[in-house]
Amino acid sequence: MVIEQVLFVEGRQDKLQILPVLDEPIEIVCTNGTVSASRLEELLAPYEGCDLYVLFDADESGEKSRKLMKRVEPNAIHLYTRREYKQVEHTPRNYLAHILAAEGFAVKAAYLL
Repeated sequence: MVIEQVLFVEGRQDKLQILPVLDEPIEIVCTNGTVSASRLEELLAPYEGCDLYVLFDADESGEKSRKLMKRVEPNAIHLYTRREYKQVEHTPRNYLAHILAAEGFAVKAAYLL
């Protein structure tokens, strides 16, 4: 399987919240919270040439990671959850489905109702 799209999230719980929504195999990479620029470059290296997406929490830690990602990989597409949800893992799956579908990800129709 050739990887074309890669979604970066902060943690395992974020990944577990997103996986059931997707209706296609997507590589989801966990940064495991705040990372250094060099560690982020290591995480990005295997995905050179792929479409990179970022979905981090709407909190201070997430914004810090997002800022670093923008500096290290300025071509990544940033997706956002609402501030009221704060964390991706607390974002309702139907809202995640709409965010992902808007960027062309295949999502399960049941989550778009």
